[in-house]
Amino acid sequence: MAMPLRQSLRLGGYLLKQKLLRRKRFALLVELEPLFACNLKCGGCGKIAQPAALLKQRMPVEQAVAAVEECGAPMVSIAGGEPLMHPQIDELTRQLLARHKIVFLCTNALLLPKHLHKFTPHPDFAWMVHIDGLRERHDASVRKEGGFDAAVEAIRQAKDAGFRVMTNTTFFSSDTPQDVIEVLDYLNDSLGVDNMQISPAYAYGKAPDQEHWLGVTQTRELFAKAFSEGRRKRWRLNHSPVFLDFLEGKRELACTAWGIPSYSLLGWQRPCYLLDDSYAASYAELLEDTDWSAFGRGRDPRCANCMAHCGYEPTAVIATMGSLRESLRATLGG
Repeated sequence: MAMPLRQSLRLGGYLLKQKLLRRKRFALLVELEPLFACNLKCGGCGKIAQPAALLKQRMPVEQAVAAVEECGAPMVSIAGGEPLMHPQIDELTRQLLARHKIVFLCTNALLLPKHLHKFTPHPDFAWMVHIDGLRERHDASVRKEGGFDAAVEAIRQAKDAGFRVMTNTTFFSSDTPQDVIEVLDYLNDSLGVDNMQISPAYAYGKAPDQEHWLGVTQTRELFAKAFSEGRRKRWRLNHSPVFLDFLEGKRELACTAWGIPSYSLLGWQRPCYLLDDSYAASYAELLEDTDWSAFGRGRDPRCANCMAHCGYEPTAVIATMGSLRESLRATLGG
């Protein structure tokens, strides 16, 4: 099972509560961006394309916590930018954990050794380290020589200090099934990270690299070949079997972007983490004033090649928790 049992039980209880309350839309995880500034210029990310004045801003801890509380999601992914550049990131993390949130702190890990002492291992906390392939591939993606070695060393330090460490890897059209196999084998077996997330590259409009996005057919072929021979059951992937089925084209899912809303210095991003048509001042406004039926593959042309987890993993999680068969698949490893 990807997620620790206590977290799975908490998520299951949360979903049951939403069902009993007959809520049609609710958040499973909030993408919290307390800053846009970063110490890298990755080809697949456009966060640092924001105006210079905005890049200098840091979200107050009180504002960030209030947004998470308003949303009510049981899980929080603290992203950016590079969160470790926020001077109060450790305090923000502590306050969220004190409110019984499951927290993933996303980082490229370059600053992790410098800040590791500010954090304490916690059963509801994990580092989420960005790893885009093995050494040559990763360094090219993040546009920094030595980036891979620095991230790997930081992961080892965090693991030695007793922290749970996860990784997040984006795959592009330049990646082959063998690339997927090699990096996941390395992370799973050689480096021994606790869990791994994977994502097909989405055509993010502000990203510097606009040539290597994956189409739906390419995504399905890539993962179907990489997952063959029972590999996906061996890897500690932080995804439900339903979502992995979706990636390799075994089933279709509807986009439920409301399940992973994004909150940043600009407000609640509408409609999702990858599209920024406008911003809502409150989570309630985001839910009520967004035409959710207008987004997703087959609805909005911009969504045509999207198979990103921020839109489709919530659908997969709800399908898993609502089915005894799928719940058993998730528990027993797919």
